[in-house]
Amino acid sequence: MKHFTKIIPVVILLLVCSKPEKEQHTTDIQSLSWPLYRGDPRLSGVASGRLPNNPKLLWTFQTGDDIKSSPVIGCGFLYIGSTDGKLYALNVTTGDSIWAFDTGDDIEAPPLLLDSTIYIGSLSGEFYAIDALTGQKRWSFLTDDEIYGSANWVFAPNGVDKRILVGSYDFNIYCFDAKTGEKQWTYATNNYINGAPATDGDVVIFGGCDEQLHIVSVADGTQIGQVDAGSYIAGSAALLDDHAYLGHYGDKLIAIDLIAQKILWEYDNDGTAGSFFASPAVDEQHVVIGSRDKLVHCVDRKNGQKLWTFQTRDDVDCSPVICDNKVIVASNDGRLYLINLTTGQLIWSYEIGADIVGSPAVTQGFIFVGAGDGCVYAFGESL
Repeated sequence: MKHFTKIIPVVILLLVCSKPEKEQHTTDIQSLSWPLYRGDPRLSGVASGRLPNNPKLLWTFQTGDDIKSSPVIGCGFLYIGSTDGKLYALNVTTGDSIWAFDTGDDIEAPPLLLDSTIYIGSLSGEFYAIDALTGQKRWSFLTDDEIYGSANWVFAPNGVDKRILVGSYDFNIYCFDAKTGEKQWTYATNNYINGAPATDGDVVIFGGCDEQLHIVSVADGTQIGQVDAGSYIAGSAALLDDHAYLGHYGDKLIAIDLIAQKILWEYDNDGTAGSFFASPAVDEQHVVIGSRDKLVHCVDRKNGQKLWTFQTRDDVDCSPVICDNKVIVASNDGRLYLINLTTGQLIWSYEIGADIVGSPAVTQGFIFVGAGDGCVYAFGESL
């Protein structure tokens, strides 16, 4: 089903990413941007712009197996991995396939788009840099175990070069030169690393199955500190104002002061919350996260007091996105939901009919998400 109006041909789309300053007539396509998991390097899960109250299904694309990855958007394309082992590049306005890169093993990690390169890991443990326009491999590095989390990026200490950060089930966070793939440093933990590393440009923040939130220098990978979260950390932390927000397997959502290196508050919905496998979305006032108690939870960012909960029909492993005073989130019940951020009331839902664990990409009024039926779905208003 492909209901988007095709705006520009594929040849022109290829030029958008490499020479945007010369393509003034492609402004609408260029504005569609969600280049990394959770939207920004702090992994805030917040999108700007307007979002319709009643999005329409615009197109779908079928991959060869179920999708646990999350999409990213840029250069006029949507990029997403599938457990069929392939990374797909799709025309963002039509859903047409542009290219597919076969990694040879399941992809559950979301991709990262940076400077016309896609960075992604697979369950073989291999981490790839792939040309975003052509699908050709630029470099790869083999870690010693599976990669489940998205990569992130930072500037090198010289303020010019860029570096790529990614965690592996071999217990390590890796830092690579973005262009060459040369390893800059590694940081070892005591157990699996599941989620994506968050960064403010100076420090890298991440957790894992060692139950610790690690605070590491981006310059050289040395440890600045760590905080005992109290249980396994399956998702990623979100950063705001020197604070980190994350959920863990011990049924709690927590806020951590990164300067004092201590827990500020804990939320467990009066002892009834389930395990948190999702990553939170955080704005100035709210922290929103899904749980395996089938609820979406919204709390006050300052003190962790409950503002509302929203009931779904199954576990919520999908990480929500905040946009236009709405929460976009999906559940393993097969539904995609829009929820009022202020009241927690349902605005809209769409029944896909297959579990949805990946985080949606949200940009300029459009929502993109993959599902357990192997399909990528695009929602919004017709261009």
